[in-house]
Amino acid sequence: MPIPPRQIAGKNAEKTKAHNRRVVLGYLQGRDAGRAEIAKASGLSTQTVSNLVAELEAEGLVEALGRRAAARGQPPLVYRFHARGAAVLGFEVRPDTLSMVLTDLGGTALMTHQDRLSDTAPAQVLAQMAQMAAEARALPDCPRILGAGLVIPGPFGVEGLSAAGATTLPDWDAATIPGLAETALGLPVYLDKDATAAALAEGMFGAAQGLSSFAFLYFGSGLGLGVITQGHPLRGAFGNAGELGHVVLHPGGLPCDCGNLGCLEQYVSRLSVQRHLIDAGLLPAGAMGTDATIARLLAEAHPALDAWTNSAAEALSRAIGMLENLFDPQSILLGGALPDGLLDRLIARLSLPPGSVARRTDRSHPRVARGTSGRLTAALGAAALVIHDTVTPRLDAHELE
Repeated sequence: MPIPPRQIAGKNAEKTKAHNRRVVLGYLQGRDAGRAEIAKASGLSTQTVSNLVAELEAEGLVEALGRRAAARGQPPLVYRFHARGAAVLGFEVRPDTLSMVLTDLGGTALMTHQDRLSDTAPAQVLAQMAQMAAEARALPDCPRILGAGLVIPGPFGVEGLSAAGATTLPDWDAATIPGLAETALGLPVYLDKDATAAALAEGMFGAAQGLSSFAFLYFGSGLGLGVITQGHPLRGAFGNAGELGHVVLHPGGLPCDCGNLGCLEQYVSRLSVQRHLIDAGLLPAGAMGTDATIARLLAEAHPALDAWTNSAAEALSRAIGMLENLFDPQSILLGGALPDGLLDRLIARLSLPPGSVARRTDRSHPRVARGTSGRLTAALGAAALVIHDTVTPRLDAHELE
């Protein structure tokens, strides 16, 4: 059985009030409860919980359900997490696409929008984001919007790599973009890598619900990795954990824009399959492969697409074996911008290595599965960044000052 996540108790000091709010919201997100029950479970005093619940109720984030029958004494007033009490925005910027979702705090999509990008200059894209946000705010009965998540391809701040090639966004500086986005949107903005956010989305709303430690392979333009361990994303020292696409799987192989030879994403990625189909004469040079084209080739069992699938599955099988032994996940999920049918075919062709810690007789989840959040996984993940910050207990350094 997987090791259960550690319980994070609340603290009574005023300086940890933000943390205590998350403790209460996180507890109510999983169950309806009275104030005494929350206090007992969290380690907070009943008075602290009462004060926090009153505050959260006034903000519309929790709501009273009525009184629960008790064996003796006055029946306690029961509260629940109010998912429709607020909303969040999620934006994904890829080299060719801007996606937006508006969700409530339970992850239910209230609005989605997607635009093709002909210009990825930050000023241009931020102006489009501001217009999308204005349309979201204009929706009838739109809840109060707490903030916006923004996800872009990684890596961040790596000289010669962060602006190299077709999978990156030149001039998108992770140090300055959040401030510019906050000015454009008039909201707090949470920036992260697309793959990390996509993993959060699968954990909150998709196939990884109920898993505390898992990995998510995100097919954007390239190939990224999001790792969730004990319910929290693994980000690394500089926010660049998970650059799986630039791990060399074929030494001396195909050249990559990063300067390496044989990077995984040259064999397993959206750009990889597009390049393969162009070389086979099935797409014009410079074209972007569409879902319809790939769906047709899948239905025809076209040998060119079949050859790519076999090659990609061979490389991906080795990468998955490495990830299993590095991170010991409960499961590894695949999702993103590749059509579901192609992901299913890719998973079916995997030949997973036997020498893996994932070979367990007591498994309750498959070693590899397809995610269920769909093509908007990363945009949903951007929204999940705000939700995670709102309801997931943690003790950040700035909250202890």
